[in-house]
Amino acid sequence: MTDVVRRGEVFRYESFDVDAGSGLLTCRYSVDGRPFSERVTLAPGERWETPAAQAAARLVFLVAGVSYYKTAAPPVIELGETELTELERAFLREFYLQGLGEFAYRNAIDLSDLRIDAEVRAGQPPSGRASGEARALVPFGGGIDSIVSVEHVRQRADVALFVVSRPGDRFEAIERPAAVSGLPVVRAGREIDQQLMRSAELGFLNGHVPVTGILSAIAVLAAVLGERDAVVMSNEWSASVPTLEHDGRPVNHQYSKSASFEAAFRAVLAADPAGLPDYFSMLRDRTELWIAEVFAGLERYHGSFRSCNRAFHLDKSLRLAHWCGQCDKCCFIDLILAPFMSAEALRAVFAADGGGSEPLAKPELAPKFRALLGAGTKPFECVGEVSECRAAVLLAARRADRAGFPLLKELAAEVAGRPDAPADAEIAAMRRPVGENFVPTVFAFGES
Repeated sequence: MTDVVRRGEVFRYESFDVDAGSGLLTCRYSVDGRPFSERVTLAPGERWETPAAQAAARLVFLVAGVSYYKTAAPPVIELGETELTELERAFLREFYLQGLGEFAYRNAIDLSDLRIDAEVRAGQPPSGRASGEARALVPFGGGIDSIVSVEHVRQRADVALFVVSRPGDRFEAIERPAAVSGLPVVRAGREIDQQLMRSAELGFLNGHVPVTGILSAIAVLAAVLGERDAVVMSNEWSASVPTLEHDGRPVNHQYSKSASFEAAFRAVLAADPAGLPDYFSMLRDRTELWIAEVFAGLERYHGSFRSCNRAFHLDKSLRLAHWCGQCDKCCFIDLILAPFMSAEALRAVFAADGGGSEPLAKPELAPKFRALLGAGTKPFECVGEVSECRAAVLLAARRADRAGFPLLKELAAEVAGRPDAPADAEIAAMRRPVGENFVPTVFAFGES
């Protein structure tokens, strides 16, 4: 890959303001003088005027800027009148460098010389978080991870789901499993500057941004407004594993779902003197294999969940009301659930609402499965780590009801023939907690 010429010189944070009466946060930025604005709407009310809400709104302003910075990727970011503590400056720089790792890789840009110019904001002692009844807000995407989190957290706390979408738009793939949960839903509207929808026409650079980081900050603001003391994410162990390495640096499509982002964001929240909510992932030390096994037992969700890329297309005319059965996400979900759900049950999942056959029944998808299993470049998608996928293939191939799946048999033989094929003891270890987590005791799983 060869470097391209940067087209921007300075990205500037202009200002943000809140309108408590309409529940509106407006964030303003500019790139070389071209203005951008983003609007976030939540329930109106007096709590917008509290120090905690103002602090949370400021954090949304800080992280949401990444969507506009990437239009030209200039080497200098100016914060204007917005001061930063040294902790915030370090967090923000890493958020840009690591969060835009995939963007930089695909656009052949080196962001390592990025400079953040900001006046120093003196740190103040944090006020601490209020203790009492646990009231949690769980960002909900309708997939197996967030469903498993919700079903655990609801046993330990007063829970509401949190959903972000464009104003006036809702995704059926989120709404249906949310309805199955029976839990209240807190909604936020996020309206990005429409210039971003014309990126090619306007000559902007384009690519992946760490959107989970932005949604996390909006969730913190929603938690403050709703007087909830924790934002509970559903980011698993494998989200910390880089998609690839380039020039000796990790490139992680899921950076803002990783343990390093979680730790850094938690530190910023904890240091704020306004007393912001706790933030942690319920599934940080859980593998996708563990999550799939638990989800397999939550049968009431099997007819409503959908983790297909086509379910979340911004263009409604291209959005499917069923699993496409072709994309990398469809292949991964089929693979990771195959050891724990019957072939009949998974056929029904993918055939529902006019869908077709499941991916494992399609020999033409062999290249996608092989990529998940480590042959070639791992997809730039929210999919599990290679060893988890290999374990899933071996476990699924042992099921009697999978005897009629030649693609699965072929893939399992390839994995078993590798010198680094996971042994049974390694597979068993993947079905138990792995590594550390930030989960408070009140929310912790019961097993060791």
